[in-house]
Amino acid sequence: MSTELIKVEDFYPPATFKRLKDLADTKETPFVVIDLETISEHYDTLVEYFPYASVYYAVKANPAPEILTLLRDKGSNFDVASIYELDKLLGLNVAAERCSYGNTIKKSKDIRYFYEKGVRMFATDSEADLRNIARAAPGSRVYVRILTEGSHTADWPLSRKFGCHTDMAIDLLILARDLGLEPHGISFHVGSQQRDIGVWDAAIAKVKVIFERLKEEDGIVLKMINLGGGFPANYITRANTLPTYAEEITRFIQEDFGDDFPQIILEPGRSLISNSGILVSEIVLISRKSHTALHRWIFTDVGKFSGLIETLDEAIKFPIYTEKTGETEEVVLAGPTCDSADIMYEQYKYELPLNLATGDRLYWFSTGAYTTSYSSVEFNGFPPLKSYFV
Repeated sequence: MSTELIKVEDFYPPATFKRLKDLADTKETPFVVIDLETISEHYDTLVEYFPYASVYYAVKANPAPEILTLLRDKGSNFDVASIYELDKLLGLNVAAERCSYGNTIKKSKDIRYFYEKGVRMFATDSEADLRNIARAAPGSRVYVRILTEGSHTADWPLSRKFGCHTDMAIDLLILARDLGLEPHGISFHVGSQQRDIGVWDAAIAKVKVIFERLKEEDGIVLKMINLGGGFPANYITRANTLPTYAEEITRFIQEDFGDDFPQIILEPGRSLISNSGILVSEIVLISRKSHTALHRWIFTDVGKFSGLIETLDEAIKFPIYTEKTGETEEVVLAGPTCDSADIMYEQYKYELPLNLATGDRLYWFSTGAYTTSYSSVEFNGFPPLKSYFV
């Protein structure tokens, strides 16, 4: 398995790349440089193709104030995972009613904190958590996250840790009503970087069953479906375009719910932010493990612990660009730390030019999401990954 040399124009318009590279050339590696205009365009496209949906940006994808401020001003809502993310949003004058507490794993005191700050929408997937919400955030709207299939077609699957089965979801929504909460809706997440659009069809059909059973058997009318995230970014393995996703998903909803849609929520993270960013690293060392080794090891000043954790199990394959050209050879790519797990790509062989040298730069495309926020604080003493904005 190998890759040809990456072409800039497959990932960035020339003007965008020039903007990013002009800034990058003035900075010491490693860092991520992010184009805010790209995020703005991606947001506009999402709203254009899902005109009926409310956007709740998944803050965890990249919590930079520059990004949160941009999305605040464009009218986005926010999917919040912790009190720290909430404080950051409130500090940027984002109204609490534009936030939902989307994490199903939370302390009772954190639920109370959200409630006291004015948040009134909470995700849940277990009885213990639901009872905590009833005590700490009385009268709030709750939505239950269900388990979905489709993790085998997502590059970064999510389904086992979060969500519950259909029968339990129904029981939880009845219990929510009995506890004085408002049973508001259902959420699911088909997995991050999900390339099989059909998995949304199966998930929405499952939601339809829950809506009907609760209405007919218990008189509970749900009002909202949270479709989660999962829309892809532009990595080495290509996916359909957002308009294609939108057209298909809209058709799935219409097939199950007719023209009388419930409220639809989207929680984009990766699809909004990834393609706005380029992570720039420098080659620290190039070596071979024996005189007859068929490939080189290329060690860079970024690795799994400094922003590239999504290369774990080689799940996300970032496009890697270099200004060098010419004859190529398969390489193993590894990070700078004293940890043997700090290898990004060993099975999937990237082909890079033979004339690469120590000190040359590698440009990791589509790295605006889940890089800075995943970067360790001080592993081996390396500081967190810096980010710059154009």
